[in-house]
Amino acid sequence: MILTYKKNIIFSFLKNILYVSIFFFSLILILNILQEIIFFKDLDVSFLIPLYLTLLNASSVLFDVFPFIFLIGAMNFFIQILDKNELIIYKSYGLSNLKIISVIIGTAFTLGVLLILIFYNISSNLKFVYLDIKNNHTKDDKYLAVITANGLWIKDYTGENINYINAKNIYDETLKDVIISQFDINHNFQRLISAEDINIKQKNWVINNPKITEDNITITKQTPLIFNTNFDVEIISTLFSNLSALDLIKLNKLKKDYTSLGYSTVKINNHLLNLYTYPVYLSIMVCIASILMLNIGHNKPRIFYLIVGILVSVIVFYANYLFNVLVENQKISVIFSVWFVQFLLLLFCSVGLVRINEK
Repeated sequence: MILTYKKNIIFSFLKNILYVSIFFFSLILILNILQEIIFFKDLDVSFLIPLYLTLLNASSVLFDVFPFIFLIGAMNFFIQILDKNELIIYKSYGLSNLKIISVIIGTAFTLGVLLILIFYNISSNLKFVYLDIKNNHTKDDKYLAVITANGLWIKDYTGENINYINAKNIYDETLKDVIISQFDINHNFQRLISAEDINIKQKNWVINNPKITEDNITITKQTPLIFNTNFDVEIISTLFSNLSALDLIKLNKLKKDYTSLGYSTVKINNHLLNLYTYPVYLSIMVCIASILMLNIGHNKPRIFYLIVGILVSVIVFYANYLFNVLVENQKISVIFSVWFVQFLLLLFCSVGLVRINEK
């Protein structure tokens, strides 16, 4: 059975997390709906569409800012118990600062696990619906690309032609074992192009030794064929970058498909590792908030603590962003990129907890 003091601490902590979450969620709704209205300003759609898209996307954005919600929520928790002198009461019953911190860190970790297993999977599916609807209202919806167990598939409109492209593998700037089925705008078959490799560095693909089948006659060209498309290696590499729209099951399936294609799984591995360590990340943010509040005192205005929370959040955000960029460029390993930042934060927490324990 949970002791009374633990119940009070957990309830007060959860209440603060809830209040801060509501504030951020409201802010996200306001900013997001303005963005959607700007996006649809030249399109003839009902006002309900931007509102609906805002609701679909808000939970995914909220998930991304939860670490900072936990940081600010934990700071507000300590402000309340310090203002009400509850910390002195807890200590009179033999509770140390470390004991109180351990309770809210344990709560944050448990919440993190639930957020990954439940909230993330729901928000990612809502994000998927959001992107699907949004893509249907963009000018680029006719240019599609997907990765399956059968390789890379591209549907591409160029002028009066529709191209269906299938590649078994992709390596650096080259597609391997490629078949291109070309149709006219009325979907009448025109020709089939196959090649062992195609250079896709630019949108004008260079096809080496293409085999072209047209009117049931197949010829092999000895000179490279320049094939005009709307895709290059950079565009293809960014088509699958929005991993937040995939739940854990879809992410692992996509990883398997990437591996079979020979496509880099660095981004997926990085995203999955960030998800798996998410509860630890939330716990660290709560620990940092506890250390800050118990070391800098509570006789300062609330705006001061808000500014401190925002500064810490910005520093942590850009540190994670920097290491994510480095891992995507394959300058450092995925494990190093995720754990190094958390290791530094844990080191800070360790030093801070020692100082708190001495008080």
